[in-house]
Amino acid sequence: MAWNFALYEVGAIVVGASSGLLAMRLGVGRPMTLAALVFAAGCVASTVAPDMATMLAGRVAQGLGGGGLVSLAFVGAARLFPPAMIPRIMAAMSILWGASAFVGPLIGGLFVAWGSWRAGFALFAAKAVLLALWLQFGPARHTPKGTGPVTQMRIPGLRLALLSLAIVAVSYAGITHTTLGLALALAVGLGSLAVFSLIDGRSGDGRLLPQSAFDPRAPIGAGLVMVLAVSMAAMGLTAFGPLLMAIIHQTPALTAGYVVALISIAWTVGAVLTSGMPERHDPAVIALGMTLVAVSLAGYVVAVPRGPVGLIALCAAGEGLGFGMAWTFILRRAGRLVRDDDAERLAAALPTVSQIGYALGAAVVGILANSAGFGPDPTPETAVRVAHWVFAGSLPFALLALVTMLRFVTVRA
Repeated sequence: MAWNFALYEVGAIVVGASSGLLAMRLGVGRPMTLAALVFAAGCVASTVAPDMATMLAGRVAQGLGGGGLVSLAFVGAARLFPPAMIPRIMAAMSILWGASAFVGPLIGGLFVAWGSWRAGFALFAAKAVLLALWLQFGPARHTPKGTGPVTQMRIPGLRLALLSLAIVAVSYAGITHTTLGLALALAVGLGSLAVFSLIDGRSGDGRLLPQSAFDPRAPIGAGLVMVLAVSMAAMGLTAFGPLLMAIIHQTPALTAGYVVALISIAWTVGAVLTSGMPERHDPAVIALGMTLVAVSLAGYVVAVPRGPVGLIALCAAGEGLGFGMAWTFILRRAGRLVRDDDAERLAAALPTVSQIGYALGAAVVGILANSAGFGPDPTPETAVRVAHWVFAGSLPFALLALVTMLRFVTVRA
């Protein structure tokens, strides 16, 4: 079951990292059409899958297509609209993201209840084909072409392989129960990620990420480290919240699921409420939003093990509200700070780095939970101990996000 999620993330991160380069060479429209078709093919593979291997292959394809669509949407927003419009565009995207986060699990649950999960994948395949047709023949066909000739487009195979290896190894570290397996997986994963960053930074015009992508001394590097760290810190409730609430507080599964969904709903509310803020307030809004996220994450340390569930929901709402406020303006401010030749790379890097953070964060909370004695049949006492470890162990990453946020918002644009 874990690999169903991990391999989707691998595909999404790999293509997301390439999206800026793709947009520079080919524009936005054609790569988005291809991404929609790849996603549809992955859904078809899962629909007809006779075994788990085929199902996982389908999930990789879904990640490739889904990651491309999300990253290219950010690139399109940065390329097609003036900076003053970016917060409203991001708010519109947040509304749709929140709606999908709310409705998507409901649709999946209905198909499972009807005894036909395969039909659920078939429905999403049909939706992706319709999206591809709309992208090919609708208004998207008029989007600007790439800024570089197609002949310059080379697939950076080694770097993408290193990135894939890093995410797979880190994901394995989060689910293995052996000390040796954990040590090897972390060494391979973090080492591959470091080598990828080193090679990519020296790749000139063919680089996937902006210059100084993970250097906290540089404004863009500080912004991306902030996004990476806060994404890592925020994985505790998503990964373990529903299960811990069920064991500790006997919370019904549907209620626990929608407590987690409050993050997406509040994210949308935060994005919409702040979308009209003038650009001069970007640093203050980003700082306020990130601080609210950090405070909410700290609140989980008390709320999840002790309750009540209403307090957990309040923290989830605060987390989502803070993310919605900050994320809406991160892209606009980063666009002011980045070099002109890195604009597309930056727009694609923001959601991709966030997904890398989610993958790393999932591994971290998995390691913390295993270290706290999480097993197949946890008792309430064990679950309380796990909750303390998981949420307290995530706080250093929240602190790192706040430190790098200060650099990002105080530098002169």
